[in-house]
Amino acid sequence: MFKQFTENIKGEQVYLISSLGIFLVFFIVVAVLVIRLKKQHADYMSDLPLEDSTLNTSKSLPL
Repeated sequence: MFKQFTENIKGEQVYLISSLGIFLVFFIVVAVLVIRLKKQHADYMSDLPLEDSTLNTSKSLPL
């Protein structure tokens, strides 16, 4: 199936297929990073806009 698809590619279709491939690779990398993200880090980052501007030394960035 893929062999027939790749044999019939014309000049400008290469750009379409390559952009689809780049999008899929980017989407998969982002999905893996989100899945591996620690919940503590996500909670810390979600609270950042809500904290006041003073330094809060009791909360440190979890690594």
